[in-house]
Amino acid sequence: MKTSIKVLGLSLGLAFTVAVPATAAELKLMTGPQGGVWVPLGGQLKDLWEKAVPGLAVQSLPGAGIANVRGIEEGKTDVGFGNSISTVDAVAGRPPFTKPHTNVCNIATLYPQFFQVVVRADAGVNAVKDLKGKSVAAQPRGNTAEEITKQIFQVNGITYNDLKMSFVSYTDAVAQVQDGHAVAFTLGTTIPSGAVMDLASARDIKLLDLADQLPAMRKLNPGYTLVTVPKGTYPKQDKDVQVIGYATHIVASCKLPEDTVYAMTKTMAQNVNQMALVNKAIVGLTPKGMAEDIGVPFHKGAAKFYKEAGITVLTH
Repeated sequence: MKTSIKVLGLSLGLAFTVAVPATAAELKLMTGPQGGVWVPLGGQLKDLWEKAVPGLAVQSLPGAGIANVRGIEEGKTDVGFGNSISTVDAVAGRPPFTKPHTNVCNIATLYPQFFQVVVRADAGVNAVKDLKGKSVAAQPRGNTAEEITKQIFQVNGITYNDLKMSFVSYTDAVAQVQDGHAVAFTLGTTIPSGAVMDLASARDIKLLDLADQLPAMRKLNPGYTLVTVPKGTYPKQDKDVQVIGYATHIVASCKLPEDTVYAMTKTMAQNVNQMALVNKAIVGLTPKGMAEDIGVPFHKGAAKFYKEAGITVLTH
C-alpha cells in the first residue's frame, strides 16, 4: 500500500536513510519560477530524498510562494517552499489571501531572501518613486516577489496602472531589461542572484537602496526586515545596499503524519552541506536556525525533532 503525499516547492535532501513510515510515498514537488533558486535546490533535494527513502517517487513542478501556501490549504499538496511574510499573511487571512489559512504548519526556516529592485544604470532612476510611468518587469502573479513589488509601489503612491508592467520569469525579465523593453525588474531571491549577474554581464546596472522604504512596508507586514547586499556582490557595485528582507521556509499541511514530518525535518538538519552545494545561503544552517519563530506554528513532527535538539517551539 502506498500513501499519497503531494509536496509543493520541496524535495528534501537525504544523504542517508532515516526512519520513515512503513508505507512508501508519492510526492508532488513544486518549486519556484524559472531562474530562481528554488528550482535547482528542489531538483537536488528531490534526488537526495529519493535515494534515501526506498520506494519514494518525487515529481518536481514549478510553483510560487503564495500559490504554494494556497495549495497546501486547499489540499492540493502537502508540503512546499514558502516565504515568511506571505505565509504569515495567509495564517492571518490578510490580502492577498481571502481567509485565515488553518492547515499550514511551519517545518523549518532555511535562509534569508532579498527583495531587489534592479535598474539600468543609464535610466536616471535613483528611487522607487522615479519608476512612475516607466516599464517594469516583475514575476508572475501569485509570486511573493510580485506581491512585494505591488506593495513597494503602493507605499510610494504608485499603482500598476501608473506603470508599464509585465509579469514574467526571471529569465524573461533579464531579457526585457537587456533589450531595452524595461528599465527595471524586481525579484526576491538569494544573493548574488544568477539573473542579476546575467544582466550585469550585458548592461551596467544599479541596485536601488530601499532602507527608507522599511517603515512604510512594515505597516503592511511586520515581518519585513532590512538586509544588506554587500558591496562587490554585483559588478560595479561599489557600496553596500540595503534592501527588503524576509525568510524562505518550508511549510506543510498540519494533517501530515507526525513521523513523516519528523523524518523530513531530521533529514534537512543532517544534510545541510548537501543543500548548500546548490544554495550557498544555507551554509551554516543549524537546528536552532531552522526552528526560528517567524510567526507560523510548527508541525508536531518538526517540533519532535527540535525537542530532541533541545529546542522548544510553538506548535499548531
